[in-house]
Amino acid sequence: MSSQSSQIQAEQHYVTALYARLDELSAEAARHMATSQPAERAFWAGEAARLESVADGLCFGRVDLDDGRRIYIGRTGLFEDDEPLLIDWRAPGARPFYTATPAAPQGVRLRRRITTRGRTVVELNDEVLALEAIGDDQLTGDAALLAAVTAGRTEHMPDIVTTLQAEQDRIIRDPYAGVLVVQGGPGTGKTAVALHRVAHLLYARAHLRTRGVLVVGPSRMFLEYIGQVLPGLGENSVVTATLPELVPGARVDRVAEPEEARRKGKARMAVVLAAAVRDRVVIPDEPLEVVFEQESLVLDPDDCRRAVRTARRAGLPHNQARLVFQREIIGVLAERLAERMEAVTLTETGEAIDGGDPDGSLSEGDLRALEAAGVVVDWTDPGPRRLLDEVDVANLKDSLVADVQVAAALDVVWPPLTVADLLAGPFSAADIPLLDEVATLIDGGDGVTFGHIVVDEAQELSEMAWRMVMRRCPSRSMTVVGDLAQTSDPAGVTSWQDVLRPHLADRWRLAELTVNYRTPAEIMAAANEMLRPHRPGLRLPTSVRSTGVPPWDRQAGLDEIPGLIASMPGRVAVIAPERHLARLRTDGAVVLTPGQAKGLEFDSVLVVDPDAIAEGSARGRNDLYVAMTRAVHRLGIVRLSWADDSPSTTVGPDR
Repeated sequence: MSSQSSQIQAEQHYVTALYARLDELSAEAARHMATSQPAERAFWAGEAARLESVADGLCFGRVDLDDGRRIYIGRTGLFEDDEPLLIDWRAPGARPFYTATPAAPQGVRLRRRITTRGRTVVELNDEVLALEAIGDDQLTGDAALLAAVTAGRTEHMPDIVTTLQAEQDRIIRDPYAGVLVVQGGPGTGKTAVALHRVAHLLYARAHLRTRGVLVVGPSRMFLEYIGQVLPGLGENSVVTATLPELVPGARVDRVAEPEEARRKGKARMAVVLAAAVRDRVVIPDEPLEVVFEQESLVLDPDDCRRAVRTARRAGLPHNQARLVFQREIIGVLAERLAERMEAVTLTETGEAIDGGDPDGSLSEGDLRALEAAGVVVDWTDPGPRRLLDEVDVANLKDSLVADVQVAAALDVVWPPLTVADLLAGPFSAADIPLLDEVATLIDGGDGVTFGHIVVDEAQELSEMAWRMVMRRCPSRSMTVVGDLAQTSDPAGVTSWQDVLRPHLADRWRLAELTVNYRTPAEIMAAANEMLRPHRPGLRLPTSVRSTGVPPWDRQAGLDEIPGLIASMPGRVAVIAPERHLARLRTDGAVVLTPGQAKGLEFDSVLVVDPDAIAEGSARGRNDLYVAMTRAVHRLGIVRLSWADDSPSTTVGPDR
């Protein structure tokens, strides 16, 4: 039996015992519910519900301590004769599971994450904090992989984490309640820091678990990748999504041209869209005829104007404000129809009921006609009378609202709207915030809000995208993660202050990660040298890890790429302009554009046609910087021969 299998079996034995104890407590709660007095029954019902709610993923972690103790961590505390079997993740004793690092292990030798499906242990992932104290045969999951990787570069990996510890710990524990921007270059651990900060916030602010946490990332692949390092957040309180996934039914079917993306990303598009929605309300220049049950009623432009003014003062989205408009107009129509009904004649001689006299009082003939109609008449009170009471008028309004012809007439002035009435596809990524803006203008949006939001690769968000994110967090509690040196979107961020101040004023703070522990110093030096002249004043990270192997740079043809891939160690990525991708497909490497490679890392990277990447857009240098900094060990740069770089051999347009 393999080490992995035997350790899963051992953990299964322990987890089974935990569930047995949970079942005992649940049965005890059920017995109390059946036998207790009503006052106590409510308590035991709540306890039974609590035990049921923690059953899914009951135990998710373990720490092995230097003193020989082994502590299991989960969603609740379980005890046997005062002996702790499982520590509640919120308890102080569980805190090292979240905060211990190789630099400050807090007495922890090994941290294990336990994945269960139902009551079955399906996966173990270990993180070693004191490698020299643990043999390879004791490792499983990620720790075994870490040991194998460390064997080739043992002298570097511990030093990286040690160097970063002070910066990471400061940001993770930062209690700032507003928006904390974590700015850091490649390999500085921005994402890990942000997720650990959320874990700390959930521990310190229990209300966030009920209000929910949203993690926004650039792609579903990226979110699935970081989702594996989210234990402790709780699956019920953390939602992950890309920007398009925040808009139900939205699909990205095309790539916007750079100028289109820039234009649609500007905040002034919100003004344009609001005006477009507002312009759908059209006050007629001429009187508007409304037919109701063969009666013709007339609305003057002033009637419509007053109703529109009242509806807009309500400050509601278009379709909700439309109901206010309809209410106002229906009131006008009902009043006029009631006046007309009050003036009807009931006598054979044509005498009018209530309206025969100029002052509105009832004449003697009116009273006789009413008496003949079976109405009890008070002859001593001939003053003004109405035939319709408040209930009659209310019923009349209901009939007007339900009438198809009336509704059609009112829709001429204030029509109902859908998003499709203003924006039609196919859509690009630049259109997604516009779709969300219009949905908010006409219906108020989806109404889903969160207590805290993490925005990863935040430098790619346009001004319109920031409006979209801000709507989902009224409290403005966020952790924003990004690197201005890696901005590639034409409408992306060039200044954190410029995009955040309109929404937050001074309620945001900047924290910086400055040390790169992933990318070797030789590769980082080449990337920084390429970028620095084009981004003066921007603080670029320093790598503390050196391999002694500088990146190589040579000229070659596309047909030579497979041979170059075979010469490079580990998992290889080929990063190239989109126009070359079809000819670079190979089983030996992952083939990506710089944008697709963002946030990922590989043992070795081949950057193909760097000049085309750098010159492919206004922010092409940033794209090249991203491509060059994905490598953990080796970087090769391939400059294409003239024939391979000519238009006749390219597969498609360079976007």
